[in-house]
Amino acid sequence: MRYPSSWLQGVSLGESIASELRLQIISGRIKPGEIISENRVAADFGTSRSPVREALKSLSSEGLIRLERMGAVVVGLSLTDIVELYDVRFLIESFVQQRLAKMDRDQLLVTLRRIVDRMELAVKHQDAVEFSYQDLSFHEAIIAAADHKRILHLWNSIRPIVMTVMLITTEEIFSKGEAKLGSVIGKHQKIMDGLASGDEDEIQKLVQEYFADSRQTLHRSLTDF
Repeated sequence: MRYPSSWLQGVSLGESIASELRLQIISGRIKPGEIISENRVAADFGTSRSPVREALKSLSSEGLIRLERMGAVVVGLSLTDIVELYDVRFLIESFVQQRLAKMDRDQLLVTLRRIVDRMELAVKHQDAVEFSYQDLSFHEAIIAAADHKRILHLWNSIRPIVMTVMLITTEEIFSKGEAKLGSVIGKHQKIMDGLASGDEDEIQKLVQEYFADSRQTLHRSLTDF
């Protein structure tokens, strides 16, 4: 699996390198304890060491590697780490969706319906990369609509890892067939129904159900981590 080039438009070379290394680390192709050499990565990507250092700094801040004099030691991402990441996602979305219950949601709901339409089209074309990107866009649109600067900052701090995990798990979900993909889309439609209702209790219940199911999917998809 390679990191989708379509997701890298407009990013720096350092972030492009970080994205590929992040995918290799989280997918297990680069294993915990391995050493990442600046010189080797620079040669692999045909670049100088400067963007490689930028990439390694990003991965270090995410806890995926540990910078030492001998090079970057891979820490990796355990299943527990990923479950905790989804706990943070749950806290963010639970807060923002209840906040949105008191706000005008009409334009957001139009946006979300369009995203779900694109998810359905991705299923039709068996495009797991596009599906995972639209899945991310769905949740990101909800978070942005809440108009909360600190929550958005928190989301952006976990976004690169979330994107990578979603890419990996979506590949697994696609292997389960259209019925499974239909259930994933159905979960997103329930989120829209909750937001449309404006009922905080209903919203909370549906967010809890969504993330409880997502945790189960994680355990099934990432048991090799």
